[in-house]
Amino acid sequence: MHTMWKGAISFGLVNVPVRMFAATESKDVKFRYLHKACKTPIQYTRTCPHCDKAVEWDEIVRGFEYAPDQFVVLDKEEMESVQKKRSQTIDIVDFVELSEIDPVYYDKTYYLAPETSGLKAYRLLEQAMEETQKIAIARMVIRSSETLACVRVANGVILVETLFWPDEVRPTNELPNIQSEGNVTEQELKMAVTLIGQLATSFQPEKYVDEHRNEVLAMIERKVQNQEVATAPAATAKQDNIVDLMKALQESLKATKPAKRATRKKSS
Repeated sequence: MHTMWKGAISFGLVNVPVRMFAATESKDVKFRYLHKACKTPIQYTRTCPHCDKAVEWDEIVRGFEYAPDQFVVLDKEEMESVQKKRSQTIDIVDFVELSEIDPVYYDKTYYLAPETSGLKAYRLLEQAMEETQKIAIARMVIRSSETLACVRVANGVILVETLFWPDEVRPTNELPNIQSEGNVTEQELKMAVTLIGQLATSFQPEKYVDEHRNEVLAMIERKVQNQEVATAPAATAKQDNIVDLMKALQESLKATKPAKRATRKKSS
């Protein structure tokens, strides 16, 4: 895994040196846009519609649109003056119950692994949080931006989950019809509760697979095997990559097929 951040968890007078790793990764099948006529990948350029020309990065500044077509421009020095200095600590400020945090606040999850020198402190924090059944609310800086975070323990690993700030969570009273009363009868409610009871089970994440992604990968694999491929004019010397593509596709399908079969067997 690639180390995304190095620092320490700080609570009280205790510092726990850790490294941070992304806990999740996207498995979406990514496509590139090609020119239909020649199958060349499309390029996107930064252009100014007023000057009708391409714009280099050193010609670009940041502007906040406070009214239609009205901007407050901030130069590099001004942006740097308000950016948070990079911090190397995850500062715990409170310990709370996990059930008190609505899942709507969760953003991204990261694993924290201990440095060799901090293994004892890491285990101390992990076991103390397990003992008290508490999770921590913390502040940290990622990419010069201050972030609210939740520190918790799962399967012997300390995780940090970035949280949305309270004013980033939209109020539910903005939703249409949410305040309206429905005419639910006692019999309808009883049937719904019975149905939920029949479908209730323990959460087993391995049961669930992205069937759409598997179907797309299988379709791509068939086309590669049948030589239904297009080569861009400037990429004729890179056909060896087809071997790597086939291997990647086959490994992806192999990793998900057993779970898919098990899911269907249980549902039958």
